[in-house]
Amino acid sequence: MSMMKASLLALMIPAALAAPAMAQQADGQPPRMIFEELDADGNGAVTLDEMQAAGQARFAEADTDGDGALSRDELIARGQARIESRVDRMLERLDSDGDGLLSMAELDAAREGRDGRGPRHGRRGPNPERIFERLDADGDGQVTEAEFDAGVARMLERFGTRRHGN
Repeated sequence: MSMMKASLLALMIPAALAAPAMAQQADGQPPRMIFEELDADGNGAVTLDEMQAAGQARFAEADTDGDGALSRDELIARGQARIESRVDRMLERLDSDGDGLLSMAELDAAREGRDGRGPRHGRRGPNPERIFERLDADGDGQVTEAEFDAGVARMLERFGTRRHGN
């Protein structure tokens, strides 16, 4: 397996498990900057200046030494803080027994919409059977390296298209 595929798979597996949990914050808002945070003057509309100011504020927050540039350590710290926040939200939402751990049953409940949150816009979390079915192009019950490569390429193409709004 190539390093690229191994890396992509390493990213896909935790994302597939965590996707239901990260779909919304504890307050029901998506885990990205919400409109109210962008609308600095509270007038119900976001200007380009407000959007740019929000980006500059996030940069300044990450630039902990105030030198006007983000070092490797600052970028890692920023990423680590975001990951910790997401993990905390995931535990808060999905740890139904309150033990500070997520069991496979709790993750399955979130994926299947049985976690008390109700359906997420009519969608459920990643379904391993459906993913396997999509990868198994010839339907023989096995995913070859060629099928895996083609499936990853399709996923990346769809992700790129959505990300760029095409």
